[in-house]
Amino acid sequence: MLNILSALIGLVTLILMIPAVLPLLGALNWILVPIALVGAFIGMLSSKNGGRNFCLIVAAFGALRLFMGGGLL
Repeated sequence: MLNILSALIGLVTLILMIPAVLPLLGALNWILVPIALVGAFIGMLSSKNGGRNFCLIVAAFGALRLFMGGGLL
């Protein structure tokens, strides 16, 4: 159950990250990366690790976008 919840959090976060790829909306990742990390923590409490891994990939994508934009863009 926690694995499914973690995967859903990751999916919603990934969908919300789509506009954050556009220029001048990259600061949205400051909100979305911690949400993905909360999803990874919830997935860590599960016996399976698919949802956790998905959330970590989503968080890494958001962090990479922040790094490429200099933290603001």
